[in-house]
Amino acid sequence: MANHSQLGFQDASSPIMEELVEFHDHALMVALAICSLVLYLLALMLMEKLSSNTVDAQEVELIWTILPAIVLILLALPSLQILYMMDEIDEPDLTLKAIGHQWYWTYEYTDFKDLSFDSYMVPTTDLPYGHFRLLEVDHRVVIPMESPIRVIITADDVLHSWAVPTLGVKTDAIPGRLNQTSFITTRPGVFYGQCSEICGANHSYMPIVVESTPLKHFEAWSSLSSS
Repeated sequence: MANHSQLGFQDASSPIMEELVEFHDHALMVALAICSLVLYLLALMLMEKLSSNTVDAQEVELIWTILPAIVLILLALPSLQILYMMDEIDEPDLTLKAIGHQWYWTYEYTDFKDLSFDSYMVPTTDLPYGHFRLLEVDHRVVIPMESPIRVIITADDVLHSWAVPTLGVKTDAIPGRLNQTSFITTRPGVFYGQCSEICGANHSYMPIVVESTPLKHFEAWSSLSSS
């Protein structure tokens, strides 16, 4: 969950998000090194009275050609690894279908019979004390902790986007198309997200709430909900 005046990412709750945070730190250090080098050279040129009649410097040209290539490789390799991990879906324990509407979500648990529901934002006037405004829903997505989850995402009307930052998940919901993503929650908790594609007047009023629970609690919930 985000905090007031927070500058960094939310606490990671999935292996993918942990990798994304590490890659962000890695890329930030590379950018910091480049900026430091450029600022140093600018300061050197401003403070030193240098004059040169050099018209050719093969060594310098070689350096400023090879160095950017090395930097790009240092950024591309971990990035490609994370992209592969995000697209890899191997024998999920649970498959969930999320359908975007103006302006709510419909969820279907395809591994269970007759287990589906609509998820609407709880209006501020009905919000219990201590709950989060514009983030709470009347029906949460309940999933088992430490289990591979596949989410098939589509839309019924216009473009939407199913995003839960703490899980490192953001997938477009496109009418007539099925996109999919996967994740594993590493701890129990309630994780909040929102539609991340402008989809009309009430775009900001279709939040996403994922509740991660131990397997036995999920089994009890699914039995009660599907009965």
